[in-house]
This record gives sequence, structure tokens and C-alpha cells, in this order.
Amino acid sequence: APAGAAMRTEISTAAEFVTRLLRAAGGIGEEQLRCFRECLQEALREHYKHHWFPLVPSRGSGYRCIRINHKMDPLIGKAAGMIGLSHERLFQLLPSELTLWVDPFEVSYRIGEDGSICVLYESPQPGGKPTKPLESRTSCKEEWRTGRSSPSKNYNMMTVSS
Repeated sequence: APAGAAMRTEISTAAEFVTRLLRAAGGIGEEQLRCFRECLQEALREHYKHHWFPLVPSRGSGYRCIRINHKMDPLIGKAAGMIGLSHERLFQLLPSELTLWVDPFEVSYRIGEDGSICVLYESPQPGGKPTKPLESRTSCKEEWRTGRSSPSKNYNMMTVSS
């Protein structure tokens, strides 16, 4: 299969994730979001074309990595420019520290420099090599859930008793 077809799931997963972050921030129309997602997918496809090695998934990982840390990732910046979003606006809408790894068979991300790595997409590699175990598979989602509501929940349970 040509690299383009092989990368499709990984790239659409990554583009959809960034689009979801923008949607969650609010204030951007669905039509703009759709255009952003398509532009980003196109930019990623172009960028990764000669840097996709399914037999050695980690090769070129740094090149494919999408990063926001006080600098806007140029590919995200380019797609946002297509719908009239400035870099300043993007910094308000997206996490200020975001790393997204788009590798063959796995797409994962980290928010914050010390955040846990969360897997967005994973598929077994052909040839049956087991993918690397991730200690933080559930912890990242749990952190989000418990981090927000843990103290008040226990408190409510104590005060309810009549």
C-alpha cells in the first residue's frame, strides 16, 4: 500500500484530536473546524510523506512529532491560518504545552511537560511484534476525571447522612 493510505488512520486521528481541542475551547464554527481538520490532515500527509517507516515505527518520530511549547507548531499554524486564526488566538485556544506523536500504528499525546502520555490510537504491528507497554494507559484519563471532582464528592457523601 502507498504510504498515504497507510498513514490515513494515524493522521486523521491526530487531526481529529487537535480539532476536538479547538472545538472544546469554543467560539469556532463547525464549518471552520471541518476546514481546519482537512487542512491539517493535508499538511501532515505532505510533511510525513517520505518519513513514514512502518517496519521501524520509531524512526523519524521526532520529525513527525507535533509540538506546541511557547512556539506554535508550523503545521497547526498553517491549517489555522486557512480559517483565519492567528497564532495568538491559537495559543489562547490550545494547551500551551502539547506534544503529539504520530507514528505508524500509534498516536499518543502529552499535555504539559510532565503529564502522562495518553494513547489515542494503537494497532498491532504487522509481523506480530508486541507494542511497547505503556504504564500510564489508564492513569491519564483517570487523572482528568478524579483530579476535578475528588474532594467535593467525598465531602457530599459525608454531609448527606441524616
